Amino acid sequence: MKRLRTLVGSVLHQAILVLSLPVWGVLSLLTVPFPYALRYRLITSWGHFQLWTLERLCGVRIRVEGLEHRPDQPCVVMAKHQSAWETLGLLRWFRPQTWVLKRELMRIPIFGWGLALLQPIAIDRGSGARARRQVVEQGVARLRAGRWVVIFPEGTRVPAGHKGRYRAGGAILACEAGVPILPVAHNAGEIWPRGSIIKQPGVILVRIGAPVATEGRPVGEVLAEVEGWIEDQMAEISAQAYPGTPYTKSFRK
Repeated sequence: MKRLRTLVGSVLHQAILVLSLPVWGVLSLLTVPFPYALRYRLITSWGHFQLWTLERLCGVRIRVEGLEHRPDQPCVVMAKHQSAWETLGLLRWFRPQTWVLKRELMRIPIFGWGLALLQPIAIDRGSGARARRQVVEQGVARLRAGRWVVIFPEGTRVPAGHKGRYRAGGAILACEAGVPILPVAHNAGEIWPRGSIIKQPGVILVRIGAPVATEGRPVGEVLAEVEGWIEDQMAEISAQAYPGTPYTKSFRK
């Protein structure tokens, strides 16, 4: 019975997500005349709705630790990337925010146009040094406009229990802009696995670390500190979310 409830809830949530997406895209285009702050609230309400349905239909609960670490001014947020969840979930605590995405996504009719209205940092991902310059130039502009910049340093979703290569773009941006980095670890990949529509009932535990200073420090040193903190939290987070359940996956693969 529990498996059936999980399956039904997951399928319903996925159906709502997929069917509401084109509607969201069309409604997003209607916000063009509005100022950015109002446009942002209206467009991102879709993400908050998806989080609400995830909790109600799939039994997914959220616990967050470390909110007191958020600085008064927006900065660079570097988060673990395991699931589709964090692209929506981080909207709750970092507002307004922008993120890095492939420029090609904004060329998709309706969906991409809606994304473009949120003014993300659009890059040519295959262009190497040019992409890093785009992250820095656009990221500095977004920070100066009072927006949090959310970056997933592994670049792509990595299955729970594994670790991707941390890229330096976010650390370069923070050092160039003279702002700290807020590291974020979580276990969303255990609840909503990469490439799966099944969402397991349980707790997504989000842990926000203390700001990592960047002023006067080399990029490599800053990146190593952020990476070390995030990866050191992973097994501990899993154990805290599911007390009494031994966690044996390696986070150093």
